[in-house]
Amino acid sequence: MNYSIALIPGDGIGPEVISKAAGVLDLVGDKFGHVFNFIELEAGGCAIDSTGEPLPASTLETARQCDALLLGAVGGPKWETLPGDLRPERALLGLRAGLGVFANLRPATLLPQLKNACPLKDEVLKAGHPDGKAGFDILIVRELTGGIYFGERGRDGSGKTPDSSAFDTERYSRFEIERVLRVAYDAAAKRGGKLCMVDKANVLESSRFWREIAMETAAKYKNIETSYMYVDNCAMQLIRAPGQFDVIVTSNIFGDILSDEASVLSGSIGMLASASIGVKGTGKYPAGMYEPIHGSAPDIAGKDLANPLATILSAAMMLRYSFSLEKEAQAIENAVNKTLDSGLRTKDIADRTKSAQNEKIVGTNEMAAAVIKALEDE
Repeated sequence: MNYSIALIPGDGIGPEVISKAAGVLDLVGDKFGHVFNFIELEAGGCAIDSTGEPLPASTLETARQCDALLLGAVGGPKWETLPGDLRPERALLGLRAGLGVFANLRPATLLPQLKNACPLKDEVLKAGHPDGKAGFDILIVRELTGGIYFGERGRDGSGKTPDSSAFDTERYSRFEIERVLRVAYDAAAKRGGKLCMVDKANVLESSRFWREIAMETAAKYKNIETSYMYVDNCAMQLIRAPGQFDVIVTSNIFGDILSDEASVLSGSIGMLASASIGVKGTGKYPAGMYEPIHGSAPDIAGKDLANPLATILSAAMMLRYSFSLEKEAQAIENAVNKTLDSGLRTKDIADRTKSAQNEKIVGTNEMAAAVIKALEDE
């Protein structure tokens, strides 16, 4: 099979990690008889520098014609003083809306090889876990194209006087809520059979609307254990007993915050992949957008320090969700696990608690080369 993949390296460490993921995909194609055709596009700060806008129309149009999109990272201090509508991050919002992806899937799993990189104690990791094990395996499903990030916004007054003000509006339609809930329930059915809907229904009218629709939806999924939790409590419970969670579904802004919190528990933000997907009328996932969640990290760009594993694992998610290539996705994930089993670590996932005898600190290039070698040996 032939697949077209839009590559947006972006800014900072983005080009470094995207090139490594593309190399892994090339090997997957050779091993399993697929051809991946890469089309490199500009978005983010680099696009601002060359075109004056964070998301050129040509980038979005070409991305729409591809089978999937793999994104590195956008942003950096260089562009922080620009107006909001010209910031690199606006490219992310434009891509999500333009591609019609509305559900962001962010797995947060504590791999056994990285247990010592987790900031939580063993007794905390065991708390709430159904098997009493020290670990967690969470999938956060975040609504992606609605809510306060896309709502009406503005300012009243000059910004200098006491009565000046600014506002951002949280607004959701029934359609937006129902479709992301279906994605979350379908995911829970394939995992541990538990779903926690997170909101702020004791205060916000939009959250009360979410909960009403969630309760209606839960009645259609009687095989799934559904619970409800306020977002402030959920933030605490992720630290207190992360093992209690299976699938968490929530709004755009709450999902943004909670998934970043969960990423720290996994040992490093450099390990976490994400998938942004939509659903066609057939119920199948169309072309999606895949990216690591670690950001552009401009302070380490070009220094062979970036962890490429989150981007490589994002490529595995792309194979699974956009192309239905489960064996190929598992091959990549197995190769990453074997590489970690061998003791190789980038600096961000090194053992912080003791001097591990079997660990070797490596850079971006050596880590990616090790994954490719493990994949070759599969």
